[in-house]
Amino acid sequence: MPLPLYLLALAVFAMGTSEFMLAGLLPDISRDLGVSVGATGALTSAFAIGMVVGAPLTAALARDRSGRAGLLGFVLAFLAAHAVGAVTGSFAVLLATRVVAALAHAGFLAVALTTAAALVPPERKGRALAVLLSGTTVATVVGVPGGALLGGLFGWRAAFWAVAALCLPGALGVLRGVPAHPVRKDAHGRRDADGRRDVDGRPDADGRRDMEGRRDDPGARQSTDDRPALRAEFARLRSPRLLLVLLSGALINAATFGAFTFLAPVVTGSAGLAEPWVPVALVLFGAGSFVGITAAGRLSDRRPGLVLAVGGPLLLLGWPAVALFADRPVVLLGLVLVQGTLSFALGGTLIARSLYAAAGAPTMAGAYATAALNVGATVGPLLAAATLGTSAGPLGPFWAAAVLVAAALPVALAAVPARGTRA
Repeated sequence: MPLPLYLLALAVFAMGTSEFMLAGLLPDISRDLGVSVGATGALTSAFAIGMVVGAPLTAALARDRSGRAGLLGFVLAFLAAHAVGAVTGSFAVLLATRVVAALAHAGFLAVALTTAAALVPPERKGRALAVLLSGTTVATVVGVPGGALLGGLFGWRAAFWAVAALCLPGALGVLRGVPAHPVRKDAHGRRDADGRRDVDGRPDADGRRDMEGRRDDPGARQSTDDRPALRAEFARLRSPRLLLVLLSGALINAATFGAFTFLAPVVTGSAGLAEPWVPVALVLFGAGSFVGITAAGRLSDRRPGLVLAVGGPLLLLGWPAVALFADRPVVLLGLVLVQGTLSFALGGTLIARSLYAAAGAPTMAGAYATAALNVGATVGPLLAAATLGTSAGPLGPFWAAAVLVAAALPVALAAVPARGTRA
């Protein structure tokens, strides 16, 4: 995989850490700024809404800029939002910085998804996206517990400064590693001298040579002027296959985040474990998510149907199993690891397939995937929370997750081919 992918993943790690660590910082923010804990919950809601709205909006605004300019602008805006948030004494200003950070995160991820896919041959999209999204999974394993520890030792502002500092190497990586001009592929999918493939060694229009010292063919490369108009990219949303893949991805993500959000009360309640076991459970889920997204990268290009046909039923059975065996700590922790693996294996596969299905929308495909996943991440916890007042009590979110997965599987299996890289 090209080095720029790993540099993009570093920035995704910083942004994922910010998104997930906030839940552990809310009590400290409440005390420091003199607002209720309930009011500080608006910081999480504002970020989630900003992610949903921001993905298509920011991607559309950035489509006339090079991938490097767009990515650099978004990561610097994210950094600035955290720097301002770290020094403000006003809750209203902090709330505004979370909206700005969410818009920057959404825009970065939308552009990064399409940039990552364009940096590799078409048949390796899934693996490229797995590298990129590993930044999010590593954030759940390392970044979130680290942010919570830093906030506990030095206050929530220190955690915000740490996220801002993590953005600096990410910004440098974008500046040094991502091509200044949009990636252009020839008829054979090969790239030119800036890390992009070329064709047969014939000279191009501006005299650039490829990585082997040969000149490429101007007739084979696609001009950036040939890309579809924005209206045509939005029209791609009329594709039934694309809509089905996005819907199934949103449902799987809703199940994942609905269950993950309410995992801690089950660890300390039904399982009877002490408070220090909560981060252990979260790390296990994060470790599983890393394994799952990595496996999806290997399989989603060539055997996506296999991932769904095998992993889907196992994921469906796993959530009720969590509810039924929640009073057995060892079994519960093992299931948390397995469910993290399966959730992100299916989620990662559906992200990759959405980019295949949105092939006619080269600058907006990543925005569609980002928006769908964040709709799931927003709706899932709300649906899970609604089950807490039922007879299922704290185990309700896991039954809700099973229902969401059951709804997603037929849709996903209908939309995703059994094998191959076709949309």
